[in-house]
Amino acid sequence: MTPSRPSLLALPLMLALAGCGGDTARNLGFLRDPPDEFQVTTRAPLSVPPSLGDLPPPTPGAPRPQESRSAGPLLGARGATAAAPSGAERALVAQAGGPVGGNIRRQVDEESLRLDRPDPSVVDRLMFWQSAPPPGIAVDPTREAQRLRENAALGRETTEGETPIVQPTQRNALQRLLGN
Repeated sequence: MTPSRPSLLALPLMLALAGCGGDTARNLGFLRDPPDEFQVTTRAPLSVPPSLGDLPPPTPGAPRPQESRSAGPLLGARGATAAAPSGAERALVAQAGGPVGGNIRRQVDEESLRLDRPDPSVVDRLMFWQSAPPPGIAVDPTREAQRLRENAALGRETTEGETPIVQPTQRNALQRLLGN
């Protein structure tokens, strides 16, 4: 007796399903998964602390008691009430590289984004082979520095002269695919 066509198709599917995971019965929902009795805890009900009535009522416009009146150079001065930084604070700031600008959070975010993105794999380059050209025009840094030095030596304005740009090179399809 020869096996029927549907059973021949079902056999590879069953083998593939059996090889997909370590616990197929659990993944398909055939086994129960009760909670761990040692992980179940009860929580105490919320209650109002007895000292809540001893707090003074808030005064509009008054400074908050948890905020300090003076902040050192590391946190930034808040108004005219900030105390002068001590010698140790000044030494710490000097050792750290001096005070930072107001856009430090944006700079750190940009740097962390660059570090979090690894180079794309070959599969990613194959799937996403069409990329948008980078926005703007790239300036040739060595020729631009030379132009600025010449302008400074001749006493001309820095805006005089043509800004040199980087000419994009033509790459073949294999170079684009491999990212070279």
